[in-house]
Amino acid sequence: LRRKSCRLYSADQKYQQKVYAGVLGKIIGVYLGRPFEQWSHELIMERLGQIEYYINEKLDKPLIVPDDDITGTFCFLRALSDYPDGFEITPKQIGQTWLNYIVERETILWWGGVGNSTEHTAFVNLKNGVSAPESGSIKLNGKVIAEQIGAQIFIDGWAMVCPGDPEKAATLAGRAASVSHDGEAIYGAQMIAALESQAFTETNTGVLLEIGKRYIPNTSMIYRLVNDIQDWHVNEPSWKKTRQKISDIYGYDSYPGSCHMIPNHALIIMSLLYGEDDFQKSMMIVNTAGWDTDCNAGNLGCLLGIKNGLDGFEGGPDWRSPINDIVYCPTANGGETISDAVRESYKIINTALRIRNKPQTFPKNGARYHFEMPGSVQGWLATEVSEKHAKTRIQNVNGYSRDGERALEISFFDISKEKMSEVFVSTFLPKSVKDLTGSARETFFGYNFLSCPIVYSGQFIHTTITADSDNKIAINYKLFARAYGANDELLTIMSPTKILYPNQTSDFKWLLEVADGNPVVQLGIMLTADELVSGKIYLDLLDIKGEPSVSFFRPSHVPIFERGRAKENELAPAEMWRNSWVKATDHWQNRWAETFRISNDRGRGMIMTGTSEWKNYTVKAKITYDLAVSGGIGARVQGLKRYYALELTRTNKVRLIKMLDELLILKETHFDFEFNKEYELSLQIKGNLLVGCVDNKQVLNFNDQLSPLMAGGISLIVESGTLFTNKIDVF
Repeated sequence: LRRKSCRLYSADQKYQQKVYAGVLGKIIGVYLGRPFEQWSHELIMERLGQIEYYINEKLDKPLIVPDDDITGTFCFLRALSDYPDGFEITPKQIGQTWLNYIVERETILWWGGVGNSTEHTAFVNLKNGVSAPESGSIKLNGKVIAEQIGAQIFIDGWAMVCPGDPEKAATLAGRAASVSHDGEAIYGAQMIAALESQAFTETNTGVLLEIGKRYIPNTSMIYRLVNDIQDWHVNEPSWKKTRQKISDIYGYDSYPGSCHMIPNHALIIMSLLYGEDDFQKSMMIVNTAGWDTDCNAGNLGCLLGIKNGLDGFEGGPDWRSPINDIVYCPTANGGETISDAVRESYKIINTALRIRNKPQTFPKNGARYHFEMPGSVQGWLATEVSEKHAKTRIQNVNGYSRDGERALEISFFDISKEKMSEVFVSTFLPKSVKDLTGSARETFFGYNFLSCPIVYSGQFIHTTITADSDNKIAINYKLFARAYGANDELLTIMSPTKILYPNQTSDFKWLLEVADGNPVVQLGIMLTADELVSGKIYLDLLDIKGEPSVSFFRPSHVPIFERGRAKENELAPAEMWRNSWVKATDHWQNRWAETFRISNDRGRGMIMTGTSEWKNYTVKAKITYDLAVSGGIGARVQGLKRYYALELTRTNKVRLIKMLDELLILKETHFDFEFNKEYELSLQIKGNLLVGCVDNKQVLNFNDQLSPLMAGGISLIVESGTLFTNKIDVF
């Protein structure tokens, strides 16, 4: 395919690219500032000097990490997808989104204690039945707790769904912020949201600030500090002297609590003014200034990304290559943990379209990897040069796409029968991360990494690849998947070989079959040739199609725990097969003979796996109950508060339930239930129809026409007790 002229999708292409630039700016800022978060300006200057670029290696810390600033930003915005109310969404609904996606003491929030961590305090309020906005109010939590920084750091997405409409952005930001914050914290969030919204259409920083101030009270401290910093900027050319004034008047010493909004908001405004629209200079100032560096750099990075577009990252150091578009969003919906900047951008774009009742846009028919944003690589990497691997380079290029505008160019150098070129993308927790040790490991897992693979056995991998017309000979290519096997070492599953001639386009659909229930951690492409050759191919898309056909059980290479047996000399058994489930229950240990033995001390607990793309399937398991109030199998699971389930209860009922913020019994009937007896439960979902079977006999069916859940993964659920099974089938 030859290069094609630019055309628009159903959404304005300029808007789409500004959203992508905003997402990139957010994650660049967070990754840049996180290694020295909460350092003072004086300590930064003493140990690091001015922050001109990523310094994670200097501090022996990984660059790309899970972080509350990133996960909260993209997770809480899902409220607009989960509820049909659009711009009328309420604080209560956004608070319910917290309860659906946050796994207590595991994901998103800083779990610093009630009365110490604002978000932890608000979460406990929500869990105890206090709805937003009361959950974050000064009346309930006090002024100190209510005015910390969190309202600001999670707010960017609400602005990006309101391009050029700061009033709507500020309104949504206020509702979202009120879940956990109040007072000045809400005004700071509204100010940032208004600035980012207006930045889609306004390039003058002074005008932006004046517009932003319209949406907060002119009696507020945020309003006053913005005015002060504007005045100081006019009269003081040195940002360092202005930073000192901020420290003297608006510094941490003036505002109690662990991390107050006011000082950090001041640094964002200062860096915006003194950065003079230069991304590198702005990042240098906001990070060198100190305090909550990752939060401040994330907000400012998003604002500048929107304002200046993708061109704003050019002309200085290479900000984009080191982060590779990679985004981690660990939540109760573990199939969305492994993500990238393009994927998160299109979620925002389509949310903006949907709430305006406009057609959504799905590049290349919704392919998972489509590379339609300029410069995007969506987490793809080339394997490093070795005895077996040739030099390989990847980059995003215009053209070479059947249904889009762009593709991933893969350049290979001196491949042969013996030496391959290889590119891949991670589909689960990368082995390089799994093998981290020491302070690097501690840093990465500072926020727990709850994740499910994005691809499973029984699904199809579909690719479209074009060979460059200047290639000298045909090349051989295979698709491959790598999974965690024995001792969590990687095993490779290969597709049949395909031959790709110069200027030929190949569509290939491969049925992935993975033995032993091992979780898939990579998908990739391997190139060889019958003689020594260099050249290029273009990956137009790679997609994951269909529902899985997979069984979950303890892999044969994992020994059953035996009491009294010393194992000091044995290799550590594989753990990643268990880590491919999100654990949101009090107990799931590996010491029992039963593979999935889960307990919850009080209330409902569950373990979950699968993705948001699973639609029509059956989930089946033979389950034994010990002192449980109820429990069973879940389907179309979208978090802790959104799923269907087939359950047995100790009150002699079998029931089909729907969890949608609260438990709804769709249908139930009498069932003679006994503890310590095995029952085979099967739940089939197709379209709106749910069919429940026990011991191969249909017991219930229900056609759900009221706000049906149309996709999601699976779960094993227990209420106030224990249940267990050795195998769960999905087909």
